Amino acid sequence: MEQMEHAEAEHAPPGYHDDKAAILKRLRRVEGQVRGLQRLVEEDQYCIDVLTQVSATTKALQAVAVELLEDHLGHCVHQAITAGGDEARAKVAEASQAIARLLRT
Repeated sequence: MEQMEHAEAEHAPPGYHDDKAAILKRLRRVEGQVRGLQRLVEEDQYCIDVLTQVSATTKALQAVAVELLEDHLGHCVHQAITAGGDEARAKVAEASQAIARLLRT
């Protein structure tokens, strides 16, 4: 049954669908930050300067993750809770696991 739910979910647009352009823009910015990090290392820049930029890049990526999580909760989890039953419990558990993974990073 779980495979069927994932198959059905694959056909529905993801929760972030309406924010896709903004998320892609933020990811491209993070990509640029990573390229900047590579450049800093190639240029033998001071360790603390590189670490500062690593921290900024990490924060930017975490902000994308939080936005995706908010979209998931507001769309996918909300729909599942409205439907009720096992699907609702599964989506809440899935979201809790995603939050736990984000907190471990």
